[in-house]
Amino acid sequence: MRSDNRLSRMLHVLLHMAEQDAPLTSETIGKMLSTNPVVVRRMMSGLRERGYVQSEKGHGGGWVLTRPLSELSLLDVYQALGEPPIFALGLDQSEPKCLVEQAVNAGLEGAMAESRRLLLERFATIRMDQLARDFQERLKLHPHRTER
Repeated sequence: MRSDNRLSRMLHVLLHMAEQDAPLTSETIGKMLSTNPVVVRRMMSGLRERGYVQSEKGHGGGWVLTRPLSELSLLDVYQALGEPPIFALGLDQSEPKCLVEQAVNAGLEGAMAESRRLLLERFATIRMDQLARDFQERLKLHPHRTER
């Protein structure tokens, strides 16, 4: 099963946006992520609906942040993306009357629900400005790197 990397990719984009003095077009972001601008607009739409970014049309337009990174948590971005699945694991439902399957699924459901809750609680404590500071520290250690 393919992993869902939308959260990681969107966090990446938001950090780039914070470093820019001008709007980033969907085309520019698409090149950055090696994806189509339509995919970029679809991913950005949830962030726009929550007021985290806005798009400016016309010449010189593109996407801009509307809030400081200190006001955005990983949880905010995760929720704006529609809460993509956290686990690639699934439950077998091929024999729902099987007592063994029921026991296995009950154990897995409980563990996965608890893990999800803990992860989302942690996401809520991580602010985007923390990631930006981490990036800046890494950049100081590698000042001659051209890719950001």
